[in-house]
Amino acid sequence: MAFEIPSDLNPALVGLAWLRGRWEGTGYREWPGEEKIRFAQQVDFSDNGGDYLHYLAQSFEVDEDGKPTKPLMMETGFWRPLADGTVDVVMCAPEGFAEVWYGKLQPGRVDLVTDAVVRSPDAAVAYTAGRRLYGTVEGKLMYSFDRATEDVALRPYVWATLVRG
Repeated sequence: MAFEIPSDLNPALVGLAWLRGRWEGTGYREWPGEEKIRFAQQVDFSDNGGDYLHYLAQSFEVDEDGKPTKPLMMETGFWRPLADGTVDVVMCAPEGFAEVWYGKLQPGRVDLVTDAVVRSPDAAVAYTAGRRLYGTVEGKLMYSFDRATEDVALRPYVWATLVRG
């Protein structure tokens, strides 16, 4: 994907520059015992001059015409590339989760696994571990999120295809 790295971008962010901006599209959420859900999603990666990206993702259930009907998921966090070509990410969600992720940066791709998942006492799900993949394919941002809980081994949970908004 061709893009221009802004001259004022913090040099530490060059490896993540391809993620910057707003991405929008659709995806699916599927989990044992739950109905498969199609959703609309908006993901923003922004910077303020620091050595990290701010991340905000919002998903909405959609009707048969693809119009949002109600909020589904939201998460926010910070992506920090490290000098050794890795990245660490912290995220939190209103369902009562906080996560620390780490992974390897490659051109147009990031593979992440959880280092820690912390749940509040009344978290919606007994979420224990995850794996995520973000990558660009023909200018689109593709991502997947595999999740494990106390009752279900690591398996696909959410996946989506997004375009620059």
